[in-house]
Amino acid sequence: MQTMTPTSDAPPRIPSRTLLLPARRGFRRQVSALVASRAGLVALALTIGGGAGLGAIAFRWLINTFTHLFSGHADYSAAGHAANPHVPWLGMWFVLFAPVIAGLIYGPLVYKFAPEARGHGVPEVMYAVARKGGRIAPQVAVVKSLASALCIGSGGSVGREGPIVQIGSALGSTLGRVVGAGEDRMRLLVACGAAGGIAATFNAPLAGVFFAMELILTSFAAEGFGMIVLSSVVASVIGRAAFGNEPFLVLPEFHTASPKQLLLFAALGIVAGAVGVTFSKILYLIEDACDWAWRWPEWARPAVGGLLLGVVLLVLPEMYGVGYPVLGNAVAGKYAIGFLLVLLVGKIVATSLTIGIGGSGGVFAPSLFMGAMAGSAFGLLAHDVFGASAGGLGSYALIGMGAVFAGAARAPITAVVIMFELTGEYSIIVSLMAAIVVATLTSKMLTGDTVYTLKLRRRGIDLATPPASSPFAGLDVASIMEPLPAPLPGGTRLSEAADSLAASRHGVLPVVAADGSFVGLTSARAVAEVLAEGGRDGEPVRELVHSPKTIRSDTDVTTALDALLAADPAGLPVLDADGTGLAGWITHQSVLAAVHRPSVPQAA
Repeated sequence: MQTMTPTSDAPPRIPSRTLLLPARRGFRRQVSALVASRAGLVALALTIGGGAGLGAIAFRWLINTFTHLFSGHADYSAAGHAANPHVPWLGMWFVLFAPVIAGLIYGPLVYKFAPEARGHGVPEVMYAVARKGGRIAPQVAVVKSLASALCIGSGGSVGREGPIVQIGSALGSTLGRVVGAGEDRMRLLVACGAAGGIAATFNAPLAGVFFAMELILTSFAAEGFGMIVLSSVVASVIGRAAFGNEPFLVLPEFHTASPKQLLLFAALGIVAGAVGVTFSKILYLIEDACDWAWRWPEWARPAVGGLLLGVVLLVLPEMYGVGYPVLGNAVAGKYAIGFLLVLLVGKIVATSLTIGIGGSGGVFAPSLFMGAMAGSAFGLLAHDVFGASAGGLGSYALIGMGAVFAGAARAPITAVVIMFELTGEYSIIVSLMAAIVVATLTSKMLTGDTVYTLKLRRRGIDLATPPASSPFAGLDVASIMEPLPAPLPGGTRLSEAADSLAASRHGVLPVVAADGSFVGLTSARAVAEVLAEGGRDGEPVRELVHSPKTIRSDTDVTTALDALLAADPAGLPVLDADGTGLAGWITHQSVLAAVHRPSVPQAA
């Protein structure tokens, strides 16, 4: 029986995957065209608003759940030195251990999956919009939710607005990446997520819009404003359906008794502006002190530092969590001047320490707390000096809240709008605006940075300076890395490793454990020096590894270049997006080849 062979006339077999490529490209073009259209942008804004609203609901539920778990109360800041009913035998001493236990959970979580989730979140979003085209890692939303809820629920003296801004922004960025949005659209979608998160969490849709435009986008373009409003409205509707149509902080009605009080409110603006700047400086001073003192793995820092935070909570339990009940008591005039100043200083220290030890949470709510304490103390002093003509005490506390935030963040429009939304009292708007403007000017005179931009400037990033056009924009490491050199098992003998290293063009090779996980690098020089000593050729190569600074495949090329500058000329290994396995190799040559490819002459 003869075997038939195909003739040369038979058509070649085309893989089905190749046949699908044109269809996929066509679909992507259609999606890109839809995103670029106004109707597509409206649909994306509505979707992001809905996602941010649902994210805010989940985030607040997590905070409430962890607060009940760690303290046994709905809000321990108003419980005095009460014991946790879950562990009554510990008495009030449980606050020493709650931050430690939570730190043991969220410390490794942040370190492993999303280091950018550490801290107060808003600077990272500002940087992503200004310098990274709005790209935020999708896992940030989940990690930030869990880490911040654990931190606040266990006593961390931080707010929830920074986390929800980062959570909503990550949702917007992820959706933009899925639909293939360009950089301009991506930035707008990130701002939509930030606005939706603020609107749903605080039942303040206008504040969400102006927060996103004043701090995140730093522009008020007409099209962007409309999309952000849509996202904020949808998120606010979802938030109100879940939390009711009540502001996040219920305050009594206020009014100003006389225009003469404007001078007093202007003076309060100067004090509040100074308080906001002081808070910004102390925040990073304590963070620097924590960085200087810490010499151990970063994942353990929140747990060990939690003991210090526990001591603060033991002395002053009013610092537990956000502290809205304490803020309400100050506005109602229930505290004396001396205790108000203690609470002011305590909040500055507790918030700074929470962030310094690696905690996760915002600084907006703490600045409102500080403003209420400073404003109430100022109002009591004004009453002592001027009597009843000074006006209502509550108005000083309310105006102090907005003025301290304006002094710290230098966002006067957002400060005015959110204070107005809190009260709905228009009669106080003139006094509020006067104090906030004075606080903003005072802050600008005292420092060139805000509580948000100072964090970036300390990393060498100045958002006020237009970035130089970079050929690396939009590139990540996965798109330029070289194939991975064949790794050496950790048990390979040095004599065998020498052969592989001699054939390697990099002069170094990665070493892996039995399960394939990355152990470190070994170099031809290190092996040659040991073999030259004699008698150690049977030693396993894992004894000669060093641990370089690794980067991941989803890292942007600009960040990778910073790591390459401090690395061996041979380059660096690239880990996969999970940070566990090896994915490739990157060198200066591979970076240069990606951005400077020689043009190919066109055929005549």
